[in-house]
Amino acid sequence: MDGAVSLGLTGLINVVMTLAGIGFSWWILMNVRLDVFMRQPKGPQAKALMIVLSIVLGHGLATFVSDYLGWSRLISQLF
Repeated sequence: MDGAVSLGLTGLINVVMTLAGIGFSWWILMNVRLDVFMRQPKGPQAKALMIVLSIVLGHGLATFVSDYLGWSRLISQLF
């Protein structure tokens, strides 16, 4: 596989993993009762907080998975 194609494919996989991580984080956060900590749990600020938390957690999850896969590929270089 050509280097540019491999780099593009890796980028596409990382984008898909990040979007999947954000969606997964959103799905999980839907069950968290943030209304206990907020004055207006149905307001726009509460929804914005959910979106920001989903992005932060989803990006962290995707970064972890991407790093883990990269490290797993590097282990084969030991032997």
